[in-house]
Amino acid sequence: MGSSSTSVNSYDIIIIGGGLAGINCAYRLQSRVPDAKFAILEARDDIGGTWEIFKYPGIRSDSDLHTYGFAWEPWPYSTPIAEGELILSYFHQCVEKYDLRKYMSFRHKVTGCDWSSEAKKWTLAVDNDGQRKVYEASFVVLGTGYYDYENPLPAVIPGLENFKGKIVHPQAWPTDYDFSEKEVVVVGSGATAITLIPNLAPRTKHVTMLQRSPTWIAAITNRAPFDGHWLLSSLIPRRLKAWLNWLYFAIVPFYRVRLCQRYPQLARKALLKQAGERLPADISTDPHFTPRYNPWEQRLCLSPEGDFFECLHGRDGKPAKAGVVTATIETVTEDGILCSNGQKLNADVIITATGLKIRFGGGVPLRVDGELVSHPEHIIWEGCMMNDVPNLMYMVGYAWASWTLGVDNTAILLCRLWKDMKKRGRQVAVPKFPQGTVIAEEDKKSWLELTSTYIKKDRTSPLNLKDGKGPWKARGNVWLDWLQARFGSVSRALALS
Repeated sequence: MGSSSTSVNSYDIIIIGGGLAGINCAYRLQSRVPDAKFAILEARDDIGGTWEIFKYPGIRSDSDLHTYGFAWEPWPYSTPIAEGELILSYFHQCVEKYDLRKYMSFRHKVTGCDWSSEAKKWTLAVDNDGQRKVYEASFVVLGTGYYDYENPLPAVIPGLENFKGKIVHPQAWPTDYDFSEKEVVVVGSGATAITLIPNLAPRTKHVTMLQRSPTWIAAITNRAPFDGHWLLSSLIPRRLKAWLNWLYFAIVPFYRVRLCQRYPQLARKALLKQAGERLPADISTDPHFTPRYNPWEQRLCLSPEGDFFECLHGRDGKPAKAGVVTATIETVTEDGILCSNGQKLNADVIITATGLKIRFGGGVPLRVDGELVSHPEHIIWEGCMMNDVPNLMYMVGYAWASWTLGVDNTAILLCRLWKDMKKRGRQVAVPKFPQGTVIAEEDKKSWLELTSTYIKKDRTSPLNLKDGKGPWKARGNVWLDWLQARFGSVSRALALS
């Protein structure tokens, strides 16, 4: 039985989560509101979040690191798309350089947050290796990401229980398992599969990607425009070069997405043409690389230097070590998968790369004056707070741009709001709709405007308004959001007391 600590640890601001969002928020608070007393509570043994948890081969960012990295510490490496190990190393460098570890407490899992309108504080119940602790804070920041890091999305595959081989989910990767001479089937065609297969294939006898429907894949160069070998590159100062790279990746991908959304047929043709040029002769774009949806209705998968397409080619007279099958699963047998078209895929290992499970706010129960907060019943204010929930911000980014751009906007807004409240002598900030406002269910929409299956299954997140105005407008324009966070009003539709 765990012990209990009776002392209360009091702070102005508590950040839950020591991943990218938590580290970034800590830096912004330290530099912009140095008088605020704050702490980071992290459930795991160390910093890193996603990059400390996921260990499957080749795990990498699917956003460029010039904008996914911190604006206050430019990404120092030559590859904009980098693997998880290098990203985690970068996080550690940043934490040590700016002395942020002093704010962090590890193995501190928050099990509940309760707001008292009378005390004007949040009380946090914390489990520290079985010892129960109590924290208090005027403001709570949820830097917990949006995946369920403890439980992957269950793979609904008929007959999976019949399989006598090994079943692996990328979220719980067996780092000590020997894949050599194994026939592997990866079920799924999302970012995890596209990342995993080129890195796993050389270690196996053969890997087959079995997809029910294909995903859009774009082969990209893995070089930043101002890190090239051209003469002027060597003459540009490092900090200026880093800023130019950040500016490029903040602008160009944003408008590429916009163009894809505005001209979907042209985007389809361009991606199909690229795929056709990179595929071996025995693999066709239709049906294997022709999705039913348009580009950026779901997130586009990136293939640095075309590594996914490359692994589908044979080398030196030897057959390819990876292949693609597009079919639905009839059932899993003892030694493989039987597809609905009659094709049998033999397998020693089945990898279920079928998506991640969304868990908004890290699954931390929130209560306001004893009443449990149900996230889907609330509307998002300025991309970071919920109506009628006081002094609580959550760090989320963009579905179609670097996550960090969004969480940094929120961290800047938090700093500005905190200073504004102190200047006015206010202790509480609550997003409020005008009295009498009624919002119909059909006027609400997901905060992640994508059609991916795992997003459709989400029932844990607050919602946006379809035609929201002012602070209730969904984040969507990187540059307008950047300006609003830094120069716009911090108190629109806020009740301050």
